[in-house]
Amino acid sequence: MSKIRVSIVTLLFSVLVGATAFAQVENDKVIDKIIEIAQNDNQTMDHLNVLCNRFGGRPIGSDAYDNAADWCEYMFKKWGLEVIRQEVGELPVGFNRGPWFGRMIGGNNMTLHFTTPSYTSGTVGVQRGHVVKEPKTQYQFERMKKTLKGAWVLITGQSSGWPIDYSEEGDAKRAKAIEEKRTDEPATFYKEMVEAGILGIIQSAKVPITTLYDRKNVEKMTFETLPTVPDIKLDEAQYKVIEEMVNRGEYFLLEFDIRNHFKMGPVKYHNIIGVLKGSEYPDEYVICGGHLDAFDVATGGVDCGTGVAPTMEAARMLALSGAKPKRTILFALWAGEEFGLLGSKYFVLSDTTKWPKISNYFNRDGGPTVPLSVTVPPAMYDDFVKVCEPINRVNPDFPFKVKKREGEPRPLPKSAGGSDHAYFQINGIPTISFNLGDPKGYNFNYREIWHTDRDLYNKSIPEYMEHAS
Repeated sequence: MSKIRVSIVTLLFSVLVGATAFAQVENDKVIDKIIEIAQNDNQTMDHLNVLCNRFGGRPIGSDAYDNAADWCEYMFKKWGLEVIRQEVGELPVGFNRGPWFGRMIGGNNMTLHFTTPSYTSGTVGVQRGHVVKEPKTQYQFERMKKTLKGAWVLITGQSSGWPIDYSEEGDAKRAKAIEEKRTDEPATFYKEMVEAGILGIIQSAKVPITTLYDRKNVEKMTFETLPTVPDIKLDEAQYKVIEEMVNRGEYFLLEFDIRNHFKMGPVKYHNIIGVLKGSEYPDEYVICGGHLDAFDVATGGVDCGTGVAPTMEAARMLALSGAKPKRTILFALWAGEEFGLLGSKYFVLSDTTKWPKISNYFNRDGGPTVPLSVTVPPAMYDDFVKVCEPINRVNPDFPFKVKKREGEPRPLPKSAGGSDHAYFQINGIPTISFNLGDPKGYNFNYREIWHTDRDLYNKSIPEYMEHAS
């Protein structure tokens, strides 16, 4: 790793934004101070460590999310920034994930690799039971309904990460499948099996296991209507072994201890926005950010620790460098991106800042790779080349290029998607972002961590993260 660990985003703020936002005479001093801090005291991975390993996964509605939001607010204030704590919305109940464990008793006594989606049920203590395959017809259900009591039920289909929908809509969909005598619907007799006393359902899942949340019910759940049986997504290789054992009529038990806990609502969730106030144009803005929430089956080490930690370090470096921008810089940590871009959408549509006053929103939500270039419209190219020149004196391992966009401007998107830049982009707010790469060959694979149980602190890449801060 190069000795120089400097923040490319911070440097761009101090140079790119500084061409118009900083008094020119202070630019060199600010840049020198940023480089000094970056060389000797880069804390990007320290921030990520706290997010992942002190708080863990952070879905909105969880204590972990609230604790992380409080900590980020505290740190911004500690560095001398103002803070906007912006209430975005509320959930009717909250959810906290505890440890989970499963094993086979008998057979090969294997330890089970599985997950459960957020806002789904845990076990009632440690629960042990036999295993059956789900009934697919009314006749099969009637034949086996007594054996369902106290059983773990293997259901069909491949998990996509979502739980089986137990809402009235889900019940109606399955009832139609029964009426039409279709067998393609997983957990066809879900409601009837729950009433018969099953312990839970088990579905095959590809590894790494994608694990999401109960999006069909989370907005209308009450403490009186919580899910009652676990929805287990099991490693497909283990699922196949268990299914074959059931087919052969072998005797064995499965035992699970799943500590999925709920709390009384409503539970409010907030954006946390650090503010480095502009000295001459305080109502004009440059914004950078990432989403603070993360699925709790892992710890959000990449999605989106790689946005939050560099954003926090950029704020710290600028604050400690004595930077005095003419325009206000906002360091935005968004709520509820995973639940539908909730925080950034609220910020934009609530007109928190006037849209024409926003120079650019830099979004980081694409993995722990390193910024290597930026592509800009032809009219901006010459200015960008000049102001980005100092970046290439920082770290020769990561040469930075300015590229000229060719062709006609793309039309504004009409629908949201992807990440927190979406509602800015839809409404015509600039969202020029950096082109990322893996020049040292860490072989990072975003699909491996994306919404899976492998999205952990150790999947990040420290030297890329430090440079990206």
